[in-house]
Amino acid sequence: VVRRRLLQRYEHQPFISCLAGFYSCRWKRYQRERAEPGKCCCSMRECMFFPLLVAAFCFSLVFLYTWGEGKNDYNSFDWYNYGNLGFWFLWSLVILIVAALLFTYISLLLVLAMCLLAEGQQLYLHWSHKIGTFLVLGFSISSLFALSILWRDHGKTVRLSFQVTAPYLHIGAIAIMVLLAWPVALHALRADKKVTQVIIIGPYLAILLFLFLIPLGMYSPCIREMGTLGPKPALIGHRGAPMLAPENTEMSFLKTIEHGGDGLETDVTISYDGVPFLMHDDTLRRTTNIQEVYPNDTGKAASFFSWDALQKLNAGKWFLKNKPFVGMGSLSKADQNQAMNQSIYTLSGFLRLADSHNKLVIFDLYRPPEKHPYRNLWLRKVLDVILNESKIKRNLVLWLHNSVRSFVQSVAPGFQHTMGRKAPIEDLLKHNIVKLNLVYTDMSSEDIRKYAEANITTNFYVVNEPWLYSLAWCSGAHSVTTNAVHLLKDLSQPLFLMTPQQYNIMWILTDLTSAFLISLIFAL
Repeated sequence: VVRRRLLQRYEHQPFISCLAGFYSCRWKRYQRERAEPGKCCCSMRECMFFPLLVAAFCFSLVFLYTWGEGKNDYNSFDWYNYGNLGFWFLWSLVILIVAALLFTYISLLLVLAMCLLAEGQQLYLHWSHKIGTFLVLGFSISSLFALSILWRDHGKTVRLSFQVTAPYLHIGAIAIMVLLAWPVALHALRADKKVTQVIIIGPYLAILLFLFLIPLGMYSPCIREMGTLGPKPALIGHRGAPMLAPENTEMSFLKTIEHGGDGLETDVTISYDGVPFLMHDDTLRRTTNIQEVYPNDTGKAASFFSWDALQKLNAGKWFLKNKPFVGMGSLSKADQNQAMNQSIYTLSGFLRLADSHNKLVIFDLYRPPEKHPYRNLWLRKVLDVILNESKIKRNLVLWLHNSVRSFVQSVAPGFQHTMGRKAPIEDLLKHNIVKLNLVYTDMSSEDIRKYAEANITTNFYVVNEPWLYSLAWCSGAHSVTTNAVHLLKDLSQPLFLMTPQQYNIMWILTDLTSAFLISLIFAL
């Protein structure tokens, strides 16, 4: 019997050697010590450091989730860095990869620690891992702090994500508690004092009870009765289809139309000689080859170039070089050739294209800077192009610009007047507003319902991720402005959609199954 036990113990050692080797760099058996029953699992210094390991895991998990759910705005983040650094790079993707690697590293350390505790081994974290833990903790906390200061709306994005992911995060949290039941039960069993057992088991059971009951306070518009889901929100291409073609070019808008987009969004600037053209940035540096054609004018405002000068620029090569979106995929040879030959597009051409395909149009108008010859005539010039040059059907125009709205209503009746912010319903009706164009972080199913009752529809921008589009759909949004028409058009129903009965069954089964497994672990 003694020999069999010794053999079993010897066969068990390679597993413990691997655990201790990776965690403590103690590969030899004589370097390790077992935790005596009733005593602490490690030295006082290690006991003080273990909470830091747990904190590093928690903060890295929070940052990874926070940054991962912010994928909808990665392009805006990279564009912000481009404006400050002067060159284009996918910083958002780099941060995501770093966050994932650090979380994986700290998770492995925590798993090794739990396994060693389960095997009754004393913990000793190698100094190199301690440095790594401090780095992960510092990176996660500083990154979360920087996000809260520099990107305050990101917190709203995370809160919105909980409305669709909370039921599944709940299941994940319960699964983690089931996995933790084994080391908690073993540690409590080895404790020789009742007080110690209560200290170990008490917090665990309190957290478990909280997780069991937390669904009582959950809300998700995607948990709804069958047959109450509204129609799929219309898709408006943000600067066209900028994940498939250079933004604000003819190719980009054609791609939106090709993939079934319901409308087109763009940005309008006035050239020095009075030609309205499409350009989002103040300068031409990011989306043209101005460094090659006019190297001394890269910082010059786009509106101070004549239309003849603008026509000499290429508006597509940058797209193939920089690949501005994460996960863009590769273009066909034909699309690459087409993108290479794109030029700056006029407002007149844009409107004719939309009119010929019966697509809605919405655009931001940029007033020319001081000393521009059309600074005080720009709106009249834009209206002249809309009404006389393009002759687009007026009901296709979502007029967003708020200044001199009454004048626009008098000279161009038939436009769908759109407001870019929330306002009391009485004020909106007074100014004949029929649509709101809101940033997606202002999304509220209650507000959408109230506006809809007054026949005021809502459009949210910029919605790129399927989960966010699903939330807009469940909330009752009429349309969204998106960079990803080609992806969102394929959604036949919202992600995470379920009835209250289905969710209750999922919740109860999760709680009962986990309670049974945890009870079984403690009983054994």
